[in-house]
Amino acid sequence: MKRRQLLKGIGFSTLALPLFGTVGAVSAVKPNLQIADLRGSVDASKFGVRPDAYDDQSKLLQKVLDRAAKDDKPVFLPPGTYVVSNIDLPTRTRLMGISGASRIIYGGGGTMLSGLGCELIEMSGITLDGANRPFGDEFGGLLHARACPSVQIDNCEFMGSLGTGLTLETCGGRVERNRISGAGGVSGLYSVNGTGLAVQDNRVSDCSNGGILIHRWQVGEDNSVVTGNRVERISARLGGTGQQGNGINLFRTNGVIVSNNHIIDCAFSAIRANSASNAQISGNTCLRSGETAIYSEFAFQGSIITNNIVDGATIGVSIANFNEGGRLAICSNNLIRNLVANGPYPPEVAGFGIGIFAEADTSVTGNVIESAPKYGIGLGWGPFLRNVIAANNIIREVGEGIAVSVVKGAGSTSITGNIIQGAQSGGIIGHEWTKSVTRDLILAENTPYPHLTLAGNTIS
Repeated sequence: MKRRQLLKGIGFSTLALPLFGTVGAVSAVKPNLQIADLRGSVDASKFGVRPDAYDDQSKLLQKVLDRAAKDDKPVFLPPGTYVVSNIDLPTRTRLMGISGASRIIYGGGGTMLSGLGCELIEMSGITLDGANRPFGDEFGGLLHARACPSVQIDNCEFMGSLGTGLTLETCGGRVERNRISGAGGVSGLYSVNGTGLAVQDNRVSDCSNGGILIHRWQVGEDNSVVTGNRVERISARLGGTGQQGNGINLFRTNGVIVSNNHIIDCAFSAIRANSASNAQISGNTCLRSGETAIYSEFAFQGSIITNNIVDGATIGVSIANFNEGGRLAICSNNLIRNLVANGPYPPEVAGFGIGIFAEADTSVTGNVIESAPKYGIGLGWGPFLRNVIAANNIIREVGEGIAVSVVKGAGSTSITGNIIQGAQSGGIIGHEWTKSVTRDLILAENTPYPHLTLAGNTIS
């Protein structure tokens, strides 16, 4: 099959808009669309690209995009449906439509829209529908951009993809106010080796394996900002114990900010940061996570987790893997409640039902934890405990208030000023891995464990 089929006929729709109609005519279609957005653009319908035609329109749309790029002009796609495949976006692409009305459907046979090495890709008001048709091996998204320093995607919709909705490789720019749903691949939005990408105010829902993924091939500065997004109903159809099923996932990305997102009903984590240093995770609402709600794990150095709400998870916040180099964190002022002891796989390490877990060079302060069936706070795993402060936290209705490692080799730990209420098995208990080996230490003035400092804690 040829890459693009010759057109055998072109349909016509009365919905096609002239480019330079009256102000009133444009406003009638979309009152808040500014005329300045259309002025000087190339109307695709004037070059033979017609809405609602039955035949594939790839060749005509490609010609319009190429011609407009040479003149550095945007292309306007009137309302209607357009079947296309294998569109190579020119070096300076600007494509705009009417939100919810200008619809491109993938015809199959390779890729839908790809921009490789573009200087600029701007797209607004376009719906991309993958029609659940497979992509070629090289391409994974309805829009696949590579090595593009300025990607500006605004108020578009991505749906029906067997891969990702949007794949960006080594790209910067902004992805904002878009709707991404039903992606059957690794995620709704996948950014790898980003160059300062802003992912803002999008809605990502009903994806098979991931919501928003910010990854790198090797550890390095990424500096993406992921803020104000709503991520809902993320599954883990590819299985695993946390590789899939995450609302927002950082991997090897340093300097990323994840803030003020609303993330609900994820099969695993709402926010999972793996080997991601200098991450800031703040102000997020995480509801009904199937595993750990907020994870900072493996080889990271530097993580701030603050002012988040977690309601429903197996573990509220986990700052782990000191054995892999994971260290240096602040966990403060989080509200964590309604944790459960049953997870999506057999429990490992300390198990499930824990409010906050931390291991190394970490301050755990000012958090409120309620209803954790195992521990309110867990500190250390065997000898993997060093320089941890647990201070001024409120812990209610838990199995144990604070579980702390007392294995030989565990490092300095200060537990002070915590208020613990309704702990069924004691306020502060020493552990050798999962085994409780001490009486309640909360009222002890002296302990046989020189690495522990206890003061000012109360229990009722």
